[in-house]
Amino acid sequence: MSADASLDTTLLAAARADADRTVALRRRLHRRPEIGLQLPQTQAAVLEALADLPLEVTTGSSTTSVVAVLRGARPGPTYLLRADMDALPLQEDTGLPFASEVPGAMHACGHDTHVAMLVGAARLLAERRDQLAGQVVLMVQPGEEGHHGARFMLEEGLLDVVPGAPVSGAFALHITTMFPTGTINLRPGPMMAAGDIFKVTLRGRGGHASTPHLAADPVPVAAEVVLALQSMVTRRVGVFDPAVVTVGQITAGTTNNIIPETAYLEGTIRTLSARQRADTMDSVERVATHVAAAHELTVEFSRVPGYPVTVNDAAVAAQVRATAAALLGEQASAHMAEPLMGAEDFSYVLEEVPGAMAFLGACPPQLEPGTAPGNHSNHVVFDEDALPVGVAMYAQMALNALAR
Repeated sequence: MSADASLDTTLLAAARADADRTVALRRRLHRRPEIGLQLPQTQAAVLEALADLPLEVTTGSSTTSVVAVLRGARPGPTYLLRADMDALPLQEDTGLPFASEVPGAMHACGHDTHVAMLVGAARLLAERRDQLAGQVVLMVQPGEEGHHGARFMLEEGLLDVVPGAPVSGAFALHITTMFPTGTINLRPGPMMAAGDIFKVTLRGRGGHASTPHLAADPVPVAAEVVLALQSMVTRRVGVFDPAVVTVGQITAGTTNNIIPETAYLEGTIRTLSARQRADTMDSVERVATHVAAAHELTVEFSRVPGYPVTVNDAAVAAQVRATAAALLGEQASAHMAEPLMGAEDFSYVLEEVPGAMAFLGACPPQLEPGTAPGNHSNHVVFDEDALPVGVAMYAQMALNALAR
């Protein structure tokens, strides 16, 4: 169905009229951020915000997730809208009047805005149940920031929450200061990268710093491994199926005159295809093992799988862009020429059903996209004028999927 076929021209105005409630919920969540898979205060705030709506609400058993089902006036398929609600282990330094009151925790990736927008969309959709042929599933998940919250929800039966009508499509928004406020930005195919972790322990022989020839020093070998990995990427990875390999941690030694027995490296691999994902991890292990062997050191290598590649269904991505253009104007609908090499656990959902994730621009008007503090910065500030746009987009995507 085309975006225009079910376009509700009142949605954006209704979302703006309800903006005070949306912003108030966002700021409530922002003040009390929680990290990981167990977010009891955040879950309670979400349940309270949804309590007066005609929803069938369940909570997770392994996490503090929330799943809410809105049934339309007529039977039909099931469509999923997702928001994540966990924060980051970061000390906020924005100076906002509603800044985090929890030391060492901050909503630096905008998940508080995602929850507020999805709740706002639920209100709009509840008022328009007579336009829906099918069910809307609201997926409110903890643990997106590296804790695999979406995977836990899938394992608990998220896609089959409506018996006889499994989820057949999905949509998510992610706020960012990378783009102008109120714009919808996405691409078909790979949208975000897979993100995996590798850990390397180089084991040699310790000794006195004055007699390195009597030891097997892992420190220069660690440096050699780091450089060899960069050469591996430029010489073995094709430019049209890229990989990013970054060593983010090196730990060795205790003082200046002792050669340590071990050196430890930890890093991340970002890729845009399953083939490259597997091949690059194999290559990192091979390089580390053989560089170490050349210096008579041994290697302990471990792999920590992260999120898969976030792949937007081409047809759904086209519909998102058409919906944004119809709802917000052509200038608000933008094609991303390149994927983002960050990782997202909405990828687990998109592996199961056709759907898409889009970036919602929210750069403060006094700043410039691209140079404004970005997601995961302790200085990031999101323009709240973008929130009604996100509310309307969530609601309109569900209306598109379920209008009959």
